[in-house]
Amino acid sequence: MKLSAETQTHERYFQELMRSDCPMTKLDAHGDPRLAPFGRILRASGLDELPQIFNVVCGEMSLVGPRPCLPNEFAGYEPWQRERMNGLPGLTGYWQVNGKNKTTFNEMIAMDLFYLKNMSILLDLKIMLKTFAVIAEQLFESRSARQRNRQEREPRPPKAPERQGEGGRSTTTQVLHA
Repeated sequence: MKLSAETQTHERYFQELMRSDCPMTKLDAHGDPRLAPFGRILRASGLDELPQIFNVVCGEMSLVGPRPCLPNEFAGYEPWQRERMNGLPGLTGYWQVNGKNKTTFNEMIAMDLFYLKNMSILLDLKIMLKTFAVIAEQLFESRSARQRNRQEREPRPPKAPERQGEGGRSTTTQVLHA
């Protein structure tokens, strides 16, 4: 994210996701202006989360658990949704590897509550292993999106004017570009 980026757009976007029953796509999928150059790659790879490893070492976070939320998001939670904060937040979690941006806010809450009720070392190992596959998929999707955006921005050669050929048939003159 850019230094001193405004946050109100993201806050409003997230509040709308909490109210609506639509997938929780990231704001940067819609062209988030807060992203710094190369920010899309960092977010797709999960490298933007790496500094949180210090929170894990300090015992403030876990490797696996519900994603932490911002105080303004928590303020909008209903009482049953607040239960997802009964465990340490994690760098990765059940929601992240089972749908993430394809799920609704309430589905995310339900997945986090499922994880908290079924926590185990085996489940954590499964989630951590699946995290690598999800990150690879996100990188591939991000790369494909960048290529599509580049292709859409590239100028296309002008269409050649049609002219009448022999026998009154329409022919197209090809324009060659060096």
